[in-house]
Amino acid sequence: MAAKLHTRPILLLLVGAVVLHATAPQAADPQPYHVVLASTGNAALDATLKATSQLQALRSSAPVNPFGLIARARGDMDRLNTVLESFGYYQGRVSITIDDLAIDAPSLGDTLSALPQGSDVACRVSIDPGPLYHLGRIAIDGTLPDTARASLALSSGAPAIASQVLAGGARLLTTLENQGYAFARVDTPVADEDPQQHVLNLNFHVVTGPKVQIGAVRFEGLQRVHERLLRRRLLLHTGEPYSAIAVEQARKDLLALGVFAAVSVRLGDAPDAQGRVSVTFQMSERPRHAVSLAAAYSSDLGGSTGVTWSDRDVGGNGEQLNLAANLINLGGTDTTGIGYDTSAKYIIPDFGHRDQSLQFAVGALRQSLEAYDQTAEMSSVTLSRKLSSMWTVSIAVSAVHETIVQEGNTSVYTLFALPLGVLYDSTGLASPLLDPTSGERVSFSLAPTVSRGRANANFLVTQGSIARYLDLHRLLGSDPGRSVLALRAVAGSALGATQSEETVDVNGAQVAERVPDLPPDQRFYAGGSGTVRGYRYQSVGPQFPDGNPVGGTAMAAVNAEFRQRIAGNFGAALFADAGEVSDSLSGVTHSRRCSSATAQQTETTCWALGVGAGVRYYSPIGPLRLDFAVPTYRRSNDDKFEVYIGLGQAF
Repeated sequence: MAAKLHTRPILLLLVGAVVLHATAPQAADPQPYHVVLASTGNAALDATLKATSQLQALRSSAPVNPFGLIARARGDMDRLNTVLESFGYYQGRVSITIDDLAIDAPSLGDTLSALPQGSDVACRVSIDPGPLYHLGRIAIDGTLPDTARASLALSSGAPAIASQVLAGGARLLTTLENQGYAFARVDTPVADEDPQQHVLNLNFHVVTGPKVQIGAVRFEGLQRVHERLLRRRLLLHTGEPYSAIAVEQARKDLLALGVFAAVSVRLGDAPDAQGRVSVTFQMSERPRHAVSLAAAYSSDLGGSTGVTWSDRDVGGNGEQLNLAANLINLGGTDTTGIGYDTSAKYIIPDFGHRDQSLQFAVGALRQSLEAYDQTAEMSSVTLSRKLSSMWTVSIAVSAVHETIVQEGNTSVYTLFALPLGVLYDSTGLASPLLDPTSGERVSFSLAPTVSRGRANANFLVTQGSIARYLDLHRLLGSDPGRSVLALRAVAGSALGATQSEETVDVNGAQVAERVPDLPPDQRFYAGGSGTVRGYRYQSVGPQFPDGNPVGGTAMAAVNAEFRQRIAGNFGAALFADAGEVSDSLSGVTHSRRCSSATAQQTETTCWALGVGAGVRYYSPIGPLRLDFAVPTYRRSNDDKFEVYIGLGQAF
């Protein structure tokens, strides 16, 4: 005889994602209790049951009297059964006892009321999931393109898990919308239960509606921003085939301008006579002005603090004006005085072409380091072009006038450069402060530079870096994005630079030293949070007889860091950094690791290795980082350890 079929709706609510906060009457003398939730052997199911149980969730935050506790337990019966069904267990059973009495026992209320005040009782939740149901026949009621049918991606024999069934319907609807069916509808599937075979037969009712094109595009909510700016960069055009993903890409692109707090989309109720559907973008503009504060600390460079004032829309076309002032070198073992770093930047978006910006910048810098003291005024004009979601190129013209004091010698320089840059970023993140978990970041730049001053020179500065982020969740069995191995290699060289002799004072005696024929701030250095943690800023590489950094014409560094989220928003990291500075890249590549036989010689270069560990707090704007690092070989002028605090990962 054929099995009897029972028709039931597929669960609409994934109860593991939401905990309902129902209220229960409170008494002057609440009943203390603890919850014992038996394991089902399915970790995901156990976690969802625990998160859904109001006995568990409200135990501390909402105390109740004995009768309120009984009502809360009865409510959990239905909630936990719903969880079992959402995981495919349609014959599961939930039983709850309080103080070893069933919750429907007539004497339970009086028993709890008679307990001495403050007595803690046990609420024991037993779960018998029963057999796991599987999908049987999967039917689609309605006419739809064959190209969309496969997107349902549900197969007979698969576990009848509600979230997967609903996800299949959502995929089918998304596919239809991306193929031009803006008014498609995929109803919640109806499931016929075969209790003897433990099978659910599914039926999806689908209405595709007409295939349409993009109609009139409108904007609502604009106040200061000019509509012509949005029209100029809009990715949608009237007459194009409708696609939900194209509409969403256009929405995200408008939001990326930085002048809107939110952008939403509203479609017309029906296609017009031409088979087109109107698209309305509803805009909410951000406050025009903003003030942000920043702070960082490292034991070598000390603390820094600053403020930035921004005008997000100067003239109604998304122009940005950013004024920043920072105090730097507040303490620190590698600094000799307090400095400042100020700048003003004016950015014109979509300059002459979509995704092309023009930036004007001026700034002033003063820093007092062990390597040198610098006072500089800077200006630049930069044209940037975003070629795709991953590729960006830029060209700039810059000028710097600076005074530098190194080893008692004061020099004045004027530098003109033509920096060219290429950036590739496949991490998919909108901000470099956010935490990358996969993909690559590759950058390369070259800057022909003319230097006029104490030593006139023409040279070409080249720099490149490549970072790779590997998600190890499959290897380690963790959730995606929680176990990440980050790797980076950095190299730079000043081609055309030579060396010359410079007289320095050593304990009152004048000593001739060979140094790169470059302004000290144009030389390469390693050490610090940006290259080799554990060594003081700029301390890796050749040194003067007094131990101060000389700098070089070439540098290379490699970094490896394992990042693990531990609980909630907290995490930890283990890392190793290595770096070298020399008078050529060939010298860098042939150097060996620093040891007592190499690092003690001030003119001998070697690879410095630092290791350390850190903690992370993953905030909405990026991870807050605290790192401790030590040098594997410590010279007489190296610190025992270094500490770094900042926003964003080290790389």
